[in-house]
Amino acid sequence: MSRAHAVAVARSWIGTPYLHQGSRRGAGCDCLGLLRGVWRELLGPEPEPVPRYSMDWSEPQGEEALLQAALRHLRPKTLGDESPGDVLLFRMRAGSVAKHLGLQARTGVDASFIHAYSGHGVIESALSAPWRRRIAARFALPMEND
Repeated sequence: MSRAHAVAVARSWIGTPYLHQGSRRGAGCDCLGLLRGVWRELLGPEPEPVPRYSMDWSEPQGEEALLQAALRHLRPKTLGDESPGDVLLFRMRAGSVAKHLGLQARTGVDASFIHAYSGHGVIESALSAPWRRRIAARFALPMEND
């Protein structure tokens, strides 16, 4: 298991349609469903059941549900410590809860990440300045061969 393998698994989901709460490659997923599918392929069964969630990700209550789950199961990293295979959490608006995520595919000048995005499905996007400004946290998957 390697970071390159994590990126290859995430890329194998590209083209999967967007489906809120879905987590099946080729059939449909949302951003969390993409991470869940990558987790299952790389690490085995998911570490906890995922409760039903709305598209606003606890935003009205101000709860950091996605961030708290990431802290339970992933290894926190500093924002500047970029590696392929990192899990990125995003705040879509300043002051809002983290409610979007993706896996970093490339670093450096051509940095990119893979995510499931409403209206687009699973895609690889440039990690451009507007996306970088939204990064709330960076995590590593708990893999043995880092």
